[in-house]
This record gives sequence, C-alpha cells and structure tokens, in this order.
Amino acid sequence: MSTRVTRSASKPVSVVPTAPASTKIKKGTKRSVSQGSKGPLPDASMHPNPDASMPPPATLPAKRPRKTKAQSPTKSDPVASIPHPTSGRILSDLPTPLLSTSTALPPPSSPTRTPRPADPNATNATLATPRGSKYFAYPKDSSPTPSQPRPSATTADLLAKACAHLRATDPRLNAVMDAYPCPLWTPAALAEPVEPFRALVSSILAQQVSGAAATSIRKKFVGIFCGDVDEEARPKPFPTPEQVSKAEVGFLRTAGLSGRKAEYVKGVAEKFVDGELSAEWLVRASWEELYERLIAVRGLGRWSVEMFACFALKRMDVFSTGDLGVQRGLAALVGRDVKKLKAKGGGKWKYMSEKEMLEHAERFAPYR
Repeated sequence: MSTRVTRSASKPVSVVPTAPASTKIKKGTKRSVSQGSKGPLPDASMHPNPDASMPPPATLPAKRPRKTKAQSPTKSDPVASIPHPTSGRILSDLPTPLLSTSTALPPPSSPTRTPRPADPNATNATLATPRGSKYFAYPKDSSPTPSQPRPSATTADLLAKACAHLRATDPRLNAVMDAYPCPLWTPAALAEPVEPFRALVSSILAQQVSGAAATSIRKKFVGIFCGDVDEEARPKPFPTPEQVSKAEVGFLRTAGLSGRKAEYVKGVAEKFVDGELSAEWLVRASWEELYERLIAVRGLGRWSVEMFACFALKRMDVFSTGDLGVQRGLAALVGRDVKKLKAKGGGKWKYMSEKEMLEHAERFAPYR
C-alpha cells in the first residue's frame, strides 16, 4: 500500500493511505468526489494513527430537483360539461362518505362578490352576450314587484339551503352529498358569465358522439371562424350568432358536422339574430315559456332543453325523467333491484314509469 502526503500551511503533515492503482473496486462501492477513481473511502482501521482525527469526508453536491411542468389550475368552461350530467351510478355503488355530514364546498376561485337574490325556480346564472352585456334575473338594485317578489335566498346561500332541504327530506342522500359535493351552484359558479348561444350550440355539437369526438368537432367549429385557438385563452373565443347565421351549410360541415347538425346550428344562430332567443329573455322566462320556445328549435329535444336549463341557466328544480342515470338512481333510492330490472328489459321506462318518478320526486321540490 502506498501513501499520499498532504501539507497545509497551518496544520501538521497528515498521512492518508491510498489504494494501489491495481486495486479493484467492487461494483456498487461509493467513492468521494475528491478521490475520483483512486479507491474506496478510507476508514479508521486504515489510518496509521487511529486516535488522530479523521479528515472530514467529502460531500456530494446536492442534486437539483428535477423541473416538472407545472399543472395549471383547471378553469371551468361553463358549456363544456352540459352534454351529460349523470354517469349512471346508483346509490349502492357509492363509496363510504368522504366528507363530514355538511356538504363541503370548494373555495371560490374569484374575489368575493356582493350576493344577489336567487330562486331555485328561476335562472340563477349570469347570462352574457358576445358583446359583453350581462343580465341577471334579480339585479342587486332591482325592487320587488307583485309579479316578481324578492326571493329569500341569495347566491351566497342558495346551495346551502338546497342541501339542507334534501338532507332533511331523505337522510339517505347524506352519503351521496358527502361523497360528491356540487360545485354548480357555488357563489363563484353563479357569478361566472354564461353565453346562451355558445351553450346551446355546444350542446348540439355534442349530440350522439363521444366526449372526445365532441371536443374535436367543437375545436374545428371554432377554428373555421376564429382561426387557431389558444387553449389557455380566457375567455375562449367563439363565433357570434351573426357569423354562424351567414355561413353556408357546406362551410359548417368542414368542421366535421353532419348536414343535419349544420342546419340545426345555423337555425339556432338565426333565432338569436332575429331576437326570438336572447340572454335578456332567457334570464326572465318562466319554465313553461322556456320549454315551449326552445323545444320548437330544430335540434333541441326535451332532454337537451332540460340540460341547458340546469347546467347553463343554473335552474335548480329540473327533474329529467328521460335521463337514464336519473331513472336508475331514483329506482335504487326506492329499493328496486336495478341490475335485475336492467337485465329484464322493458323499454325506456324499465326501471319505473314516468308517473311514478314524478310522484317520488315531488317531495324534493324545488331542488330536484
């Protein structure tokens, strides 16, 4: 074994043994930075004077943490989630409650706004036009009238009152509400502007196609009018009713729309251009008026109108008897064997009749 002599101006000479050049280092043996390939780290038994203090071991530089692409917070698109509200899950499929017995709400994503009156039977969304005008069913500075009395709820407590009513009506819903908090009617969500034309067109584009296909078609549809769209842009661009109404059906089909869907979309645009549909009218229409006028629009059936009323207009007392998930969920709630009924068949109302559904759901009004 050879030795290496190190000198220091202020310290006595110390002798540190080094391994011969021919010494083989076992695979996996750690080396210090200063030794490089000179051999393994010395220990006290190799030191000529074990009582002498060992030189401090060299330390490896700290590794810099690997940079990862930051996940941008998800920003909700008021119309992207309209096309189907249910996943078909039933009460027996739900996990153990994840939260406390009081429904937890996500923190608001925007600064606190002054609450405005809210009514479960009215439009609670902030409706907007492509030009930036905004409309409310109950503006903060409006005065009550005999035909439109002031509701007791506000956008700050509307969801809390709905949850309290549902829990009191049927405590079995506690597990569902604890496991799946509802962000749709939070104060922040009710303050988010919604463009009715964008919502209705997006709903038509998503009909009878998968979610991925709907996203692709919608992107192409926006692209043929607005060019390449930045996915991070807020608000996301969307063609105006005037632009779509002037477009030929053949041009609309270049976005991947069928001929019939292109006609539907063009028809909706013409309704907004003519003034038959508008944000101002939609925000004040009763449920009967809303249903009658929208169902007359080509491409909008009963289910589409109900989903628009719930997810875009933020009306709370919407009970879609034709929705398969609603049928299965209510059948499970009243104790029916959903799997057996599904296997047996029986058409659209195989789980229970529409009359039965309405009778069972009546007690949950006006928060159905």
